Amino acid sequence: MKNPAEVLPQAFKGIGNLLAAVSQGGLPETTTELVAMRVSQLNGCAACLQGHAERIDDVGLSIEKVVGLAGYRESPFFDEAEKAALALADAMTRLADAEDAVPDELWREVTKHYDEQQTAALVVCIATHNLFNRINVTVREDAANPFWAR
Repeated sequence: MKNPAEVLPQAFKGIGNLLAAVSQGGLPETTTELVAMRVSQLNGCAACLQGHAERIDDVGLSIEKVVGLAGYRESPFFDEAEKAALALADAMTRLADAEDAVPDELWREVTKHYDEQQTAALVVCIATHNLFNRINVTVREDAANPFWAR
């Protein structure tokens, strides 16, 4: 079927509004892109991964970070704040995989690096990309020709 965000334009507008709110949250754009890519990686959303790959140069992401994203925990190319944001992305994306999905220790690490507005933007960013991934994976959105690029 067509992508529900295409069939229901208000849905696409709603996703856009959420992403606009994220962009006003004070997070570095590189962090939001890394988080979006990590969520899309975990969810297997080829369309979103392709879309984010096309933005790498625009946001100033290094090839080391993009290539090393799956191994961010051990990578020397990510700072502690980025690692905390990516760990939160992992936890929020895999809620059912742990009894305590977002442990206090992780929350303390995130809030050590990000203020309340940035943390709110981070949570909304992760949740929104999970939503979009789930839609795209369900309808097998074409990574080479996604509806939003037509």
